Amino acid sequence: MPSPLISVVLSAYDQQQQLKDCLDSLLSQSSRDFEVVLVVDRSPDSPERLTEAYEMRDPRVSVLRLDAAVGIGRSRNAGAAHAKGEYLLFLDSDHVVEPEAIKAMAGRLAETGEVDVLLFGHSREYRDRVWPGGAAELLSSAGPEVFSPLDRPEVFGAPPLIWDRLVRRDSGLPAFPDGHYEEIPVVHEVLLAAKRIAVLDQECVRIRRRHTLHPTGSPGSSHFDIFEQYGRSLELLGEHEEFAAAKPFLFTRMIRNFLFVFDLAGCVPRAERPQFFHRASEYYRSHLPADYRRPGGREGVKFSLLSSGAYAAFEVAKLSQIARNAVGRS
Repeated sequence: MPSPLISVVLSAYDQQQQLKDCLDSLLSQSSRDFEVVLVVDRSPDSPERLTEAYEMRDPRVSVLRLDAAVGIGRSRNAGAAHAKGEYLLFLDSDHVVEPEAIKAMAGRLAETGEVDVLLFGHSREYRDRVWPGGAAELLSSAGPEVFSPLDRPEVFGAPPLIWDRLVRRDSGLPAFPDGHYEEIPVVHEVLLAAKRIAVLDQECVRIRRRHTLHPTGSPGSSHFDIFEQYGRSLELLGEHEEFAAAKPFLFTRMIRNFLFVFDLAGCVPRAERPQFFHRASEYYRSHLPADYRRPGGREGVKFSLLSSGAYAAFEVAKLSQIARNAVGRS
């Protein structure tokens, strides 16, 4: 039996009972040139009966059973090692694949020939609201030509998500580390190694959660893992002098990510907020690129307050903005 074009590696953690919707969205695709590798570990959130039912229902679905609760990073590593497709697509249970998305990916690959990475669009849905993904503008401006990351260093400024792209399986995919935000250094290492990148300017995946962080992580993980994960990416980038032009883009994305996590209610516990803020401020000052120009407007003010370590002023400014928004809605 020939190998499929795409292997979908799907870690079967189903805290919100959304895995069935994800699988149904995959198996209803008109294109059949893909397989689904469902990775089930010993976590109580891994639904054994549901995954078995889909394995029996469709020959494209196989279940890889792990003998311990290993977390999202190691689950993805196991699934990738088991995959047979030319390209890997990593999904989670709260993703839905848009109709005809697999067909569109296959069609774009037929146009471009072999690439190391195919970037595509995504959207985020929460409480009946839908937002475009953070890379929408970059994708729309990329054009139809295949490029290298040296030609377009701004790709390092895109959100470092592993599920809004196809990665060629034989391109040297690194292992996902443990902890939260495990995809950050993997995404950047893949980009550094890529020679040919293409874009499919189409929303192919929808994530149905308030933020993009995978809720499972790995045993002992925390939101503070984001610093170590970006530290790995910065270290990798520092080993490639030819990618010096990418550092401002990666730096801006890193600070935006820090601020997003810090601002999002329920992410960082109240008692840990000063520590998180000052850790982010240290990263800002120690990794600030030469001649860096921070963003303008309100975002630039946040960058400035973070760079100076002004935690109290940042919190006051945030409360003031909340009050202005409340007045505007009244």
